[in-house]
Amino acid sequence: MTTHMHITAWVIGIILFFVTYSMLKGGNPKAKMLHMITRLFYLLIFLTGGMLITDFGAYAVKMIVGIIVIAAMEMVLVRTKKGKSTSAMWILFIVAFVFVLYLGLSLPQGMDFF
Repeated sequence: MTTHMHITAWVIGIILFFVTYSMLKGGNPKAKMLHMITRLFYLLIFLTGGMLITDFGAYAVKMIVGIIVIAAMEMVLVRTKKGKSTSAMWILFIVAFVFVLYLGLSLPQGMDFF
C-alpha cells in the first residue's frame, strides 16, 4: 500500500512540477499558489519514501538521490521565477531522476525489470 502511495505522490509531484514551471514561464499569477502545492507534494514524496525504508543501508543511496531530485526540481522553479539560468539544474534533475528511477525499480521492493 505504501509503495502505491509513494508512486502516486511522485507522479503527481512531477506533473505539478511541469505545470508550475510552464505557469512561471508564462507569467501566470496563480503560479505561486501552485508552487506551494508542489512543495506540499515534495513533503508527501519524502514521507512516503521514508515509510518504505526497510533496510537503511540498501536504500540510503536511493534516498539521497531522491532528495537531490526534489532539490533540483525546487531549484528549477526558483531560478525560473527569478529569471536566472536553469540549464544546470535541468541536467541535474534529469540525471538524478533517471538514476533514482533505476534504483527504485531494481531494489528488492521495486519491480522486476532489471
